[in-house]
Amino acid sequence: MPAWINESLSNTQGYPGTVMAWRIASALLLGAATAGVYRWARRGQGAQATFLTTLVLLSVTIAMATQVIGDSVARAFSLVGALSVARFRTVVKDTQDTAFVILAVVVGMAAGANNAMVAIVGLGVVGLAAPLLWPPRRDPSLGGAEVEMKVRLAAAQDVRATAEQILATFAVRSTLLAIETARQGASIDLTYRVRLRPDVPPVQAAAELSRIAGVEGVEMRRADRTSD
Repeated sequence: MPAWINESLSNTQGYPGTVMAWRIASALLLGAATAGVYRWARRGQGAQATFLTTLVLLSVTIAMATQVIGDSVARAFSLVGALSVARFRTVVKDTQDTAFVILAVVVGMAAGANNAMVAIVGLGVVGLAAPLLWPPRRDPSLGGAEVEMKVRLAAAQDVRATAEQILATFAVRSTLLAIETARQGASIDLTYRVRLRPDVPPVQAAAELSRIAGVEGVEMRRADRTSD
């Protein structure tokens, strides 16, 4: 094997690849434990699956960054600057995307710092973990999915009890999240987190609620959260 490849696969700390692999793998396990503690602390409120995944992936990525930095103060400041530019100049729509932005930065720093082994081992761990942690794709119909539902009621009519009775017929469970007024107090918006039954299309649920006298509107949006 050429000398330049051997030099790139070596690391400045002098640790064997097995030690780095164990450190990064232990970060994966501890990150999963952190996500578990967070989910337990949020029991009854729901925890975003994407945020749980981000906690795990960030643990692995930071472990990689620590291996890259070592005892170098210059590398530490370089990492801070690179992460600041990457994070605040890159528009992300998902918390998981943030983890991969940081991962890309650390991998680039590892290669630039002649610590390619850190990048290889870290990418291997992330590559194995990410598909297992990534939330499954929901069917576009939202059947059986957890959704946030906003029901607008006429303030002059007491129809909340009736609406919640209908809601119970097509939902596995529902939790009231918020109550707010609208149209200068003429209407009341009730926001629920609802787990729809698999056999109930969201269109049917919205139609059933809309038939109730006093219900002015129904809005649903996906709420990709893990169940408690």
